[in-house]
Amino acid sequence: MEQLVLIFVLAFAAILAQPLGRRIGLAPAVLMTVFGLILAVIPFVPSIDIEPDLILPLVLPPLLYASARRTSWQQFAANALPILLRAVGLVVATAFAVAAVFHAWYPAVPLAAALALGAVVAPPDPVAVSAMAGRLGLPRRLVAMLEGEGLFNDVTAVVLYNVAVQAVLTGRFSAWHTALDFVISAVVAIAVGVVLGWAGSRLMRKLGQATWQVALGLLLPFGAYGLAEFWHGSAVLAVLICALYLVDAATDFSDSAFRVVGDSVWEVIDLLVTGVAFGLIGLELTTVLTAAGPEWPKLLGGTAAVIAVVVLLRLAWLLITTAMGGRWWRRHDTDEPYTWRESIVTWWAGMRGVVTVALALAVPLTTADGSPFPGRDRILFIAFAVVLFTLLLQGPTLPLIVRATHVQADTEVERELERRLWTRILRAELARLEQIADREDLPEDIYRRLRENFERRLARADPDAAEQAEVADTKAVERATHFTDAIREISNEVLEAGRTEALAARREMPPDLVDRVMRRLDMPRPSPLF
Repeated sequence: MEQLVLIFVLAFAAILAQPLGRRIGLAPAVLMTVFGLILAVIPFVPSIDIEPDLILPLVLPPLLYASARRTSWQQFAANALPILLRAVGLVVATAFAVAAVFHAWYPAVPLAAALALGAVVAPPDPVAVSAMAGRLGLPRRLVAMLEGEGLFNDVTAVVLYNVAVQAVLTGRFSAWHTALDFVISAVVAIAVGVVLGWAGSRLMRKLGQATWQVALGLLLPFGAYGLAEFWHGSAVLAVLICALYLVDAATDFSDSAFRVVGDSVWEVIDLLVTGVAFGLIGLELTTVLTAAGPEWPKLLGGTAAVIAVVVLLRLAWLLITTAMGGRWWRRHDTDEPYTWRESIVTWWAGMRGVVTVALALAVPLTTADGSPFPGRDRILFIAFAVVLFTLLLQGPTLPLIVRATHVQADTEVERELERRLWTRILRAELARLEQIADREDLPEDIYRRLRENFERRLARADPDAAEQAEVADTKAVERATHFTDAIREISNEVLEAGRTEALAARREMPPDLVDRVMRRLDMPRPSPLF
């Protein structure tokens, strides 16, 4: 019962952290971590007792799915090179660099155990990155790369982690088997994600009802995670593939009810699960200090060295890759190259979070022969310190770095993209209206009235996208009452043509911009005649 009360308190605090964070200018993830730390040092608050093996399966699937819903295959493909350089290259480099420093500082700890620590602290957390970066008005391409890196780097880190832990447990390590495991893990994950995504999208088409479709969408991430783990594939990659497949497929079968219900449900889940997850990070302070024992101050030197490697290697990697490949990486909306200023912001946005803590807690207590896992207390302490450093220092100061480097989205370009989308929607709706007018032989005054109101509706949504139409005379409105039912059907058909055009644009334009427009299109509206 105490555990349930503690989870309730964290969930309640996650809700309050939203308005408080907006008021004081701190991300809710930071506030929840601090709140968890405060709870951890209060004597009468019970320590959290969740099996480490359950943290990732319970927390990651919904959070990864919620993050993947905000992107698309096309957005990932447009930034594939820098994302892969960071999600694979930087993670591997960081893991081995941390392993070398940790092993040099504590020679008694085997290199394989040191590599486990490197894999634990190497990947920036997708939840932390999304929680921080999305609120700062950063350029769209920069946010896309940060989120893409956060989504895909866990795949590399988890594979390295599993290989390192198995090497410690069994005493055997093979570079060939490691590479083979990586390939098999990826292939299995892709197969699970594609099959489950395809089957899920087909079933959603058959279900029809928005609540049923959204309920199925809640289960699919957990199904992808569980099946991939059962078949020794990358569970994280399986969830991502499944989510991206479903998001892309939904552009062909979803309706306004599905989008409104789905967006609302996933926003609530994202808010609560993210808040609870970061609260749990703070609460684990007691567990970490207990594992380290009274000698934990002696670990501060090695901890500082690992933090320096994690932070400085990321900066060096980004500056070098930017200098080498910056000319090839172009933003979606401008011809300006990826600059050193954006590299600085990207560097400081590399925060660790839920994945790092969950992997560290999941390090086994003993090896195959029953002896203690070498260096486990140090791994846990250092991993926790890296998370607190990046969350509580880099997180709150990231807005200062953004302002100092003047890295901001070009609002004029953003405005032009949105205007073009509204214009496409208006043209699609009016083209559909003309087809219906010819098919139904609509009276001229009814056709004119409908056209004027569709133009007026879009002019209210975006004054630059359509010209204001003159108000039709009262007699035309009176005559239109005889056609109420037919007009309602025609209006719905025309509006659906606009939504279809907007959904098609999601494969060509920034997904978050299209989603923002779709929410306005999906809002209930009165009949266009009145």
